[in-house]
Amino acid sequence: MTNQTAIPGYTYGAADLARAPISLDDFETMKKSVTFGEDDAEALRASAPILEPHIEEILDVWYGFVGSQPHLVRHFCDPTTGAPLEGYLNAVRRRFGQWIRDTAAANYDQAWLDYQFEIGRRHHSSGKNTTDGVEASPLIPLRDLILLTYPITATLKPFLGRTGAPPEEIERMQQAWLKSVLLQVTLWSHPYVRGGEF
Repeated sequence: MTNQTAIPGYTYGAADLARAPISLDDFETMKKSVTFGEDDAEALRASAPILEPHIEEILDVWYGFVGSQPHLVRHFCDPTTGAPLEGYLNAVRRRFGQWIRDTAAANYDQAWLDYQFEIGRRHHSSGKNTTDGVEASPLIPLRDLILLTYPITATLKPFLGRTGAPPEEIERMQQAWLKSVLLQVTLWSHPYVRGGEF
């Protein structure tokens, strides 16, 4: 896969992206640990057309939550003045929207795996701020990455229910999202873990 978007900093599939430090076989084993199967991939793909028309609304909810939490929003602010870096917030928002699409696509190929480790690097001190050339906090703590799994997945439920799907189908899609986000956050944690302990 090649980068098919015009979103600045969105380098999914870029030829110069570093190769993931684990194999696709390793990732398949990780999927077993969270009981992610083909039925979950199908549920994610079923969520794609439901969520697509509402991506901006979803981002409003997520940004509203982060913006209401000083310990989270500070990572997008000028460390001297405390003022939000609007250009940075907007650039990340565009990539976040594409991340929703990528997650719902459930396309777990090498390009996707490589990009997950790039996302992790961009949250860690080894790569934070470099993509957008900003001066903000140098690190998003791992604890925040892990804990945001809940608000990110829980707040999708009202959107998944907008088509009037049966409750069991909504639950199936939401559970697939939870499993996928847990898998991704685990991959993003790689730069935070001491050598050989991932």
